[in-house]
Amino acid sequence: MSLDSARRVLHIEAQALHDLLARLDASFDRAVDLFFSCKGRVVVTGMGKSGLIGRKISATFSSTGTPSFFLHPAEALHGDLGMLARGDALLAITYGGETQEILNLLETLKRLEMPIVTLTGNPKSTLAGASDVVLDGSVKEEACSLNLAPTASTTVAMALGDALAISLLERRGFKPDDFAALHPAGRLGHKLLRVEHFMHSGGAMPHVSPQTPMPATFHEMSAKKLGMTTVLTVDGKLAGILTDGDLRRLMEKHGGATLSMTAGDCMVRTPQTIAPQLLASEALNLMEKKKITSIVVVDPPSQKVVGVVHLHDLWTLELI
Repeated sequence: MSLDSARRVLHIEAQALHDLLARLDASFDRAVDLFFSCKGRVVVTGMGKSGLIGRKISATFSSTGTPSFFLHPAEALHGDLGMLARGDALLAITYGGETQEILNLLETLKRLEMPIVTLTGNPKSTLAGASDVVLDGSVKEEACSLNLAPTASTTVAMALGDALAISLLERRGFKPDDFAALHPAGRLGHKLLRVEHFMHSGGAMPHVSPQTPMPATFHEMSAKKLGMTTVLTVDGKLAGILTDGDLRRLMEKHGGATLSMTAGDCMVRTPQTIAPQLLASEALNLMEKKKITSIVVVDPPSQKVVGVVHLHDLWTLELI
């Protein structure tokens, strides 16, 4: 019984989205043009379930390069109208198009010359008639078995909001770097971090010269606790690296004679390197593919070593 109900709900909502796809027209382009040219913020408003959808749409706008905030229409009439300013644009979400709390905002909206886009199931409603652009979010039926609770209609509204946000993202040329700047925390932000933001650099980066005796090389590796060290030329360029694994193999081959060698005698001369602008997720993929635990970061223009990334640093970022 529950599975039958779930399938019916999903079928109705999927059909509502299919109908929406067939109904999209030039009004959608005009809404995108209006919001793209907005010099202020895109203000989203709605009551009840429409308001909850509006909060999510506003958050998606803001996180994808379109400054936005949600305005509760009832609270607006008790002081929050002060949040509005000339240059803003409004996205009103109301299925019936007759929500009194939103209609009560019209006088102020017109005074501020704010353009209005209304997402509604009733394109002939009062609010639709007062709007610059109307987006038809109507559905044949709600997924609610009583045909009362907003279900299919809120799914359609959410999808239209996402479509607006992504169309604006593409129009603005919003890039992964821009997304990362707005999502500095959490898994999404971490995946978009550049290597330069979390590499071990400066005094935290293990480094010796080719002439450094192996006892001193051991000490540097132990002190920096990355299980490796870079071997740098006088001008800061990469001559090679030494890892714990390299040292074990050297000791097995040469025994105590290893202690009389220099870092230049023992180093691996062609290690894998990456640029500081590489994404953290790309660095992780490369290190797992190459089966290495540390990788040297080299600045491409100067060819100088600027840091070291350890696999544990990437795991800490929860990229997996």
